[in-house]
Amino acid sequence: MGTMTGYRTPVLNFGHLPAELADPATAKVNILPMPYEGTTSYRGGTKDGPTAILMASRQVELYDDELDAEPCNVGIATLPEVEPSRRDYMAPIEQTYEAVREILDRGRFPIVLGGEHSISAGTIQAMLERYPDLSILQIDAHADLRDAYEDTPQSHASVMRRIVEMKVPLTQVGIRNISADEMAFWKEHRPSTIFWGRDCRPGRFDPAAIVATLGPRVFLTIDIDGLDPTLVPATGTPEPGGLGWYEVLDLLRELFRTREVVGADLLELAPIPGFVAPDFLCARLIYKIIGYKYFLGDTPEA
Repeated sequence: MGTMTGYRTPVLNFGHLPAELADPATAKVNILPMPYEGTTSYRGGTKDGPTAILMASRQVELYDDELDAEPCNVGIATLPEVEPSRRDYMAPIEQTYEAVREILDRGRFPIVLGGEHSISAGTIQAMLERYPDLSILQIDAHADLRDAYEDTPQSHASVMRRIVEMKVPLTQVGIRNISADEMAFWKEHRPSTIFWGRDCRPGRFDPAAIVATLGPRVFLTIDIDGLDPTLVPATGTPEPGGLGWYEVLDLLRELFRTREVVGADLLELAPIPGFVAPDFLCARLIYKIIGYKYFLGDTPEA
C-alpha cells in the first residue's frame, strides 16, 4: 500500500507491534494517520498529531488490567499515512472519505488519527454510506456548528454543521464554547443533543443519559480539547473545564457496552515539543477504545 497514490509509508506502527499483529490482511483494527492542518485558527501543530500518538503508543502497556486482556491480539494495522492534498480545503476531506471507504470495504474497524477536525466530514460520509442508521457521539469543547469560519465552510469550526446537513443524529458532549450565531442556529433547528461542559462535572455526569440519546449503531469522534486542558494542553484551542480521564472512560464503557460502535477518530492533538503526557494520553485512549470494542463484556452482537 505504500505505493498507492496519496499515501506515504509511516515510520511507526501503533504499539510497536510485531508484524503478525500489525498485518493489514488480518488485523481487525485499521489505524489511518491523516496529518492534515489547513484551517487551524489559533495554535497550529495538528499535522504532527498522528506521528506523536504513534510514537507515544510504543510506551503503552499492551496488557489492560481492567479488561484482563491484551487488546492488541485482535490485530492493529497502522496504514500508510495519507499525504494531504493542498489543492483546496475540500481535497483532504475527500481523501479521508476514500481511505475510510477502503477500510470499510475490507471489513475492518477504522480509527482515524488527525489532524484537524474538518476531516471527520469525510470519515462520517463514508460511514453513513455503509451504515445508514448511524448516529454520532462527539466529545469536544466546541460545537463546531458555524456555517463557515474565516471564509470556508470546510473549517474545523464548521465540521459538525456539515455533518448535521447529512441528516445524521448527533450527540455533543463537553461543549463549553459556542458562538451567538451557532446558538441561534441550535435553538431554531435543534440539530443535536448537547450535554454542556458544566453538566459533565463529577456528581452531574451521567453516561447512561448521554448514551440513551444515541441509536444502536454509533460513530465516535473525539476532539481532544473535549478533555480538561490540565490533561491535554497540547491542542489548538484549549478551553477551561472539560472531561476528566475517568469521566471519558465511564462514557466510553457505557457506549461500547450498550451500542455497536463501528468506527472512531481522534483529532486536534497539537504536540508540545518535550512534553509527551498529552501524546501518551491520546495513545492510551485509542488503546482503550480498541479494548472496549473487543473485550468489554455484555456488548451487543456486531
